[in-house]
Amino acid sequence: MGAALGFVVGHMNDIQSSRPRMTYPRGARNAFFYEFPVHPNLRSLFALSVIVLGAKLAKADGAVTPDKVLAFRRAFKSHNIHMAEIGKMFDNARQSAEGYEPYAARLAQIFGQQRQLLEQVMIGLFEVAIADSPRLTRPEILFLRRVGVIFGFDEETFLHLAAMAGISLSSTAPVPKRDTAFDILGLPTTATDDVIKRTYRALVRKHHPDKLVAAGLPVTRINEATEKIKIINAAYAEICKMRKIK
Repeated sequence: MGAALGFVVGHMNDIQSSRPRMTYPRGARNAFFYEFPVHPNLRSLFALSVIVLGAKLAKADGAVTPDKVLAFRRAFKSHNIHMAEIGKMFDNARQSAEGYEPYAARLAQIFGQQRQLLEQVMIGLFEVAIADSPRLTRPEILFLRRVGVIFGFDEETFLHLAAMAGISLSSTAPVPKRDTAFDILGLPTTATDDVIKRTYRALVRKHHPDKLVAAGLPVTRINEATEKIKIINAAYAEICKMRKIK
């Protein structure tokens, strides 16, 4: 999927660079996801990240339904000239619900100062999740909560954004925030401190960028590993804070 997405993104950049240079103001109808205030130079990167998140969320609880595809198009509007390109990337990304965290982390890293932009993205994802049912499934809740944590939203903000999308999480038995951190490390909440430490060290060794560089893997894989390490470190820090692990 990475190779296919890379090819499509490259194609997007070629198309963008072949057009006359121009500034896309907010609301410009010929821009990718024109309702989101993103600098033209970052538009393709933003588009790729949002498409992957939307597609993998749609896949999180099983088959991708037409309702969720339509909900994505409504939430993340683009001009018709981009729909074929968006469709290709969406189809590639929806093959699996795994591997979305690096894309959420990239959005948080680059657009972290644009809080309202990340809130717009989060609301759009909520709308995709409830497109085929008003009740969120456990995989959808886990997905959305992980993205919320990566975006830096606290529990109050997360619930507020859900409410803006018409979702009352109080009736869906939401997973506690701490479960998100344990899930990232692949551990149950009952894991001992020693197991937590050993698992964290093993994950860091596995995903450390230096190891991938030595193995001669492509830059895209190294970048993904870098983002993965950030997510793992954040999850471990959260668990250490809860457990008072030193």
